[in-house]
Amino acid sequence: MSTSPDTAAAGEDTLAAPDGGGVGEPRKLPLFALLALATAVFITSLTETLPAGLIPAMSGDLHVSESATGQTVTIYAIGTALTAIPLTAATSAVPRKVLLLLAMAGFAVANTVTAVSSIYGLTMVARFLAGVAAGLAWALLAGYARRMAPVPLQGKAIAIAMAGIPVALSLGVPAGTFVGSELGWRVSFLAMTAITIAVLVWIFAAVPDAPGQERGESPKLLSAARVPGVAPVLFVTLLFVLAHTILYAYVAPFLGDLGLGHNTDLVLLVFGAASLLSIWTVGTQIHRRLRTLTVASTLLVAAAAALLAVVADHTAPVYVAAFLWGLGWGGVPTLLQTAAGDAGGDAADAAQAMLVTLWNVAMAAGGLLGGILLDVAGSGSLPWTMLLILLPVLVVVVLARGHGFPRRRAAS
Repeated sequence: MSTSPDTAAAGEDTLAAPDGGGVGEPRKLPLFALLALATAVFITSLTETLPAGLIPAMSGDLHVSESATGQTVTIYAIGTALTAIPLTAATSAVPRKVLLLLAMAGFAVANTVTAVSSIYGLTMVARFLAGVAAGLAWALLAGYARRMAPVPLQGKAIAIAMAGIPVALSLGVPAGTFVGSELGWRVSFLAMTAITIAVLVWIFAAVPDAPGQERGESPKLLSAARVPGVAPVLFVTLLFVLAHTILYAYVAPFLGDLGLGHNTDLVLLVFGAASLLSIWTVGTQIHRRLRTLTVASTLLVAAAAALLAVVADHTAPVYVAAFLWGLGWGGVPTLLQTAAGDAGGDAADAAQAMLVTLWNVAMAAGGLLGGILLDVAGSGSLPWTMLLILLPVLVVVVLARGHGFPRRRAAS
């Protein structure tokens, strides 16, 4: 990735061109605009994961089982998986800001319908449409943040934008779970609509636009998988997210079976607080230690799964496991987005779109598999399955030392 000299006035932040060069490189991170993107990520992530803390209440009002309610996470992920690549290709020439505003408007509509619906089928349609909006948003957000920063600060720019994920996990899901228990789960989704309207105004006012690609220059999405290093990153993404989702999507029933259902919000708060620590650590160290951080994240999440599988019948180990899980998981989106961008090179946008697709394929599969395990083998099978799936993740990260998760990152 190359950039041209800064042509802006001293101290002025200018968005880099979509291919990484061109109209000028910012002298510093455009923090206010990046925080708007982080809030958009927060909305995307919280819309995706909020049902995890509300499954018991939602299942009662929708008159379906808890495993069926868990499929509200699955259908969201399916919507994203089915649309990320085709939407990326179809909208490649559209200005980025317009697309981001459309995606956020989609979340506002979908969350409002979810909040007022008492029909399971309608709720699933709304969740699918929210997933479609996410497919559009996720294909934009990491690349948007990356283009706002000079090369040495691109990892930090992505980390700031992706901080919306751990904030959603640390504050959003516990707060949504608490609000749901006190005021009803529908209020939680209506609150999401209000936040989304606010961030629409913020993005419109603060985020610089970036042009789409010229027509005929759309990325060859599937060919990006043949770029050295992209395939290992995509494989790790698929299995890591699958392992995480199998348990996280059903964390409320899992804790309920342990007699900790009334503490679901507190357990999620511990998980999320550790995620914030993780995203800060990754943001400060990723430029030099992407490989080390990825290995450490895998080991931490595996340790949490093992702890939950073996000693979850005691309260204290559950909180320890939640902390380890969050500490490992919080930085994973930033690590994998950055690894995909680095490995993809000129095909970075295509690699990002494929990562978004596989991420949501994994979430859909995790929701389905977790629901089957919950019904057939009980919630105690979830952490064991999570641990088993993480083993090949660790192997691939360790072996991909040349490309994908190299010992040393390239300068750009």
